[in-house]
Amino acid sequence: MDQSRLCLLALHFIPGVGDRLARQLISYCGSAENVFKTPKGKLLKIPGIGSTTAESILTHRPFELAETELRKAEKEKVSIRFYQDKEYPSRLKNIPDAPSLLYCKGSINFENPKAVAIVGTRKSTPYGKECIEQLIAQLVPHNALIISGLAYGIDIQAHKQSVKHSLQTIGVMGSGIDIIYPAAHAETAKGMQAHGGLVTENIFGTKPDAHNFPARNRIIAGLCDVLVVVEAAEKGGALITADLANSYNKDVFAFPGNIGASHSEGCNNLIKSNKAHLLTTVKDLEYIMNWDLASKPVQKKEAFSLEGFESDEQLVLKVLLEKNPTMLDEISWKTNLSVSQLASLLLGLEFKGIVQSLPGKQYKLVHR
Repeated sequence: MDQSRLCLLALHFIPGVGDRLARQLISYCGSAENVFKTPKGKLLKIPGIGSTTAESILTHRPFELAETELRKAEKEKVSIRFYQDKEYPSRLKNIPDAPSLLYCKGSINFENPKAVAIVGTRKSTPYGKECIEQLIAQLVPHNALIISGLAYGIDIQAHKQSVKHSLQTIGVMGSGIDIIYPAAHAETAKGMQAHGGLVTENIFGTKPDAHNFPARNRIIAGLCDVLVVVEAAEKGGALITADLANSYNKDVFAFPGNIGASHSEGCNNLIKSNKAHLLTTVKDLEYIMNWDLASKPVQKKEAFSLEGFESDEQLVLKVLLEKNPTMLDEISWKTNLSVSQLASLLLGLEFKGIVQSLPGKQYKLVHR
């Protein structure tokens, strides 16, 4: 059993340690393995770590739970992708509150060049279903990846139409990967795995409790390039997902609906308040996203030379070349350098005019 992966998973079984605190621990300690080797006194100096959490870290219980979890994953043919893995979805890495791990089941290509999330009300109407049928059919030439939440109404229609047209589709769950919710969609979920699959951040056995779904929505928004709202009431999960997508600088589209119809208020308000583009056919989406220009050659940028930089500086610059700008914590995870080491390196690169610090502990490569 891979010790480094076991340690990464064990972090998620420490009571009171969520995604952000887990990343902070890795940043301060240098790696997940070092977290469990760090003395209690030093752990207590890390922001957010109290005496109870420090003691929990130093017990063997998180490892026992992680070992059991890995065995379950192997038995159920579920892959666990950590934030540090190359296989972790690149689009999701770009959001500030990305989950530190994902449970994935099926044959999923997260790096499909065109990713469209479709969300809406659980109480869909024939009009909403017709919008989905037409949109999915029109997306076939683009071979788009379709993402939704496996819920009643708009979500399940998006998945079913994707399967019908052999488009890859991902269902993002608010439960453990072993608990299909609602159970009525188990057959569709099974069919999706042949050309797509299921994704969740929750451990095995997690029940579909209400508080899991707002968190699930950020993954839907983070995995896509385009979010389409088909039908939505004045308030609801679809509008929360639309707000998240806008905050992640994703393009949001909405189908207009009848004035006064409760299931259209959300979509109409999004369009009216300029929070979503008006969508009537796939041509609207193609125009805004420049998908109809995809065949045009892209001019290559002149390569950035790493010559003349120290080895640790090169590690940092390679991260910024892959993703610019990048959060401090992410640089730390990818380089295996501690936050204190990075502070000195980044300051030196700033003095050289190579790197610029941005709000929110982000750093940008100036000369590319």
